[in-house]
Amino acid sequence: MTVCNEQINLEKLKKAEQIILELQAELKNYIAAGSGPFLAAIYDENDHLIAKTANSVVSENCSHNHAEMNAIKAAEKVLNTYDLSAHNLKLYVTAEPCIMCLGGIMWSGIKEVYYGVSSKRVEEITGFDEGFKPDWLNEFARRGIKVYGEIATEAGEKVLHEYVAAGRKVYKPER
Repeated sequence: MTVCNEQINLEKLKKAEQIILELQAELKNYIAAGSGPFLAAIYDENDHLIAKTANSVVSENCSHNHAEMNAIKAAEKVLNTYDLSAHNLKLYVTAEPCIMCLGGIMWSGIKEVYYGVSSKRVEEITGFDEGFKPDWLNEFARRGIKVYGEIATEAGEKVLHEYVAAGRKVYKPER
């Protein structure tokens, strides 16, 4: 069931499903090359791709190199600005953003977020810790950030199951 913080726009949802399914299909190649199991893409209001990046926490030994943060950083470089709000950008990501990425998205100026697998399912399948995110959908709505989630979840869950079955690194700090 799709999660949304505005009245569902079927055209947006259909486009998001297409992009997220493409990202899930591409993600297998990124994982084979050493990336973590998440991929994000940023598009402008005319549906032109601005940036696409995978999670590189393990490959680059940097805990904040999540797919969303990497994509935001790449978009800021391409557009030569730290404030992306004037560009009316949309972020598509294979799974619900974690608590760190939610902050990065909010402060970057991204206008719309579309995600695949829910954090709850990511945690159940992989053991990743997605963090505490109380009422984040409404907080994003209050800030004018539209969110559509739990899109093409079956494809995303399959990729996550394959990642775990292959013995790939599930990174989290020891407590």
